[in-house]
Amino acid sequence: MSVNKYLPHVLVLPEDDANRQLANGFLLDHAIRVRNIQVLDEVGGWTQVLHCFRCDHIAAMDRFAERRMVLLIDLDGNEQRLIEAKTTIPARLADRVFILGALTNPEELRADLGGYESVGLGMAKDCREDTRTVWGHALLRHNETELDRMRQYVRPILF
Repeated sequence: MSVNKYLPHVLVLPEDDANRQLANGFLLDHAIRVRNIQVLDEVGGWTQVLHCFRCDHIAAMDRFAERRMVLLIDLDGNEQRLIEAKTTIPARLADRVFILGALTNPEELRADLGGYESVGLGMAKDCREDTRTVWGHALLRHNETELDRMRQYVRPILF
C-alpha cells in the first residue's frame, strides 16, 4: 500500500531482507496507522541504502515536506558506519531522516529475541509505550539518540 505523499508519512528503506522483515513486523502492531508508513524494497547493502537515498529520495523529500525516512542498515560491528551514513544526509533534511540498525546484524537479534517479525513487533510496542524492552538489547542500544528524535518527529505520525 502506498502512502499519501501530501500528508505526514514515513518511508522505510531497508538494507536487506532481514531488515525488511523487521520493518514488516513493526507494521503488525495493532496501533500503527498503516496508511502513514510504507516499507520499500530492500536494496542489497548499506552502501546501496545510502546511494538509493541520495539518488532517489533527496529530491522527493524536497518536494514532499511531510515525508520522513528511516534508513535501516547493519553496522556489522562498526559504529563508525553510522557516523559515515549520517554525513550523506543534507542538513536541510536532518530532522526528517533517521538511521537505525543492529550493531552487528539482524540475524544475531533473531537468535536472541525470536523471529524477525516478532522482534519488529516488539520494537513497535516499545515505541508506542515508550519502553525499552527490545530497543534496550545490547545490539540495539546504540539507536537511543535516533529513537529520541523519532519520538518527536515520527511517533505522532504512526501512533
